[in-house]
Amino acid sequence: MREKTKIYMELAAAFLILALAFQVAARKIPGFADWYAHHVYPMIVGSVGRAFGCFPFSVSEFGIYLLIGGLFGWLVWQIRVRKKWLVRLFGRVVTLVAVLFFLYTMNCGINYHARAFSEYAGIETGKYTTGELAELCGFLTEKVNENAPVSEEDRERYFSYKNRKWEWQRAGVLAMQAVGEKYPVLAGFYPKAKQVTVSDILSVQQLSGIYSPFTVEANYNGAMTDYNIPHTICHELSHLKGFMREDEANFIACLACSLSGDRAFRYSGYLLGWIHAANALADADLEAYRECAAKLGTEVRKDLARNNEFWDRYDTKTAKVANQINDTYLKANLQEDGVKSYGRVVDLMLAYRKMERKEN
Repeated sequence: MREKTKIYMELAAAFLILALAFQVAARKIPGFADWYAHHVYPMIVGSVGRAFGCFPFSVSEFGIYLLIGGLFGWLVWQIRVRKKWLVRLFGRVVTLVAVLFFLYTMNCGINYHARAFSEYAGIETGKYTTGELAELCGFLTEKVNENAPVSEEDRERYFSYKNRKWEWQRAGVLAMQAVGEKYPVLAGFYPKAKQVTVSDILSVQQLSGIYSPFTVEANYNGAMTDYNIPHTICHELSHLKGFMREDEANFIACLACSLSGDRAFRYSGYLLGWIHAANALADADLEAYRECAAKLGTEVRKDLARNNEFWDRYDTKTAKVANQINDTYLKANLQEDGVKSYGRVVDLMLAYRKMERKEN
């Protein structure tokens, strides 16, 4: 028993040392994280991501259920049959944690310290006037209305997730490949994003989606209001290109959706972009925001109302704790504004809009 425990502890130490070494290299060696994210990590996506992508369900989700069930069963067996089960448990748990930390580091953690997508795309953010923000909101309002459903029949045919689940998963890959044609750093293989089967697990945490570094899977919440799903699919898939910053993943998702040939994706991307920009405008100029919001079509207003009703059901203490954990996690990976970093997408949209207007 002692020999087995010793082996487990040695394995744990080895994985922990390796993980910490890569974490330090990513933070301290200039260019290492960038090289890793765009040369080594794509091979992981192309192998591990491709392998787990063959399963039609989220392997990471069911892996968690099996892990919990297996641990519980193992504990019951150890307590009934063997002595010193606590020592055995300690050695195995420490090893498991070390292995998971190593996988997290190799498939996610290093990428947090790579160059931003905006640098590859030549997008330079700066300071913007309220007028420029209002102009962006006006542009997005036009695009939202242009792509929005025009009736309940139209909504059921083109904008219903339950009717188009498999189409949307394929369309997400196509949308990312389309933006990859414009920006080669986003080109290449993408597995399909997967719905979390028990999506309430994400809803109670007020999460739209989650990337699993252990199986290299992009997972999303299938219980949300329909218009959220295409954008979330592209957001999570963007992490599979090494871009872990949430603000940039949101921007990439908006951009990918806007280039999609699927109207539901364009609607999702423009509407999520509108929400970010409009919230910023409301803080800067409430009257300008009201004028902009008043121009939204009837079906768009219905969607926004449904979305508020959905998330209000999950505005609980659990959600607040999950939000605090997420905030701490982001700060630990040098996203110093924590969950506030999600709002930086507005600066990227403003810079991109300015760049596009110059080109045209």
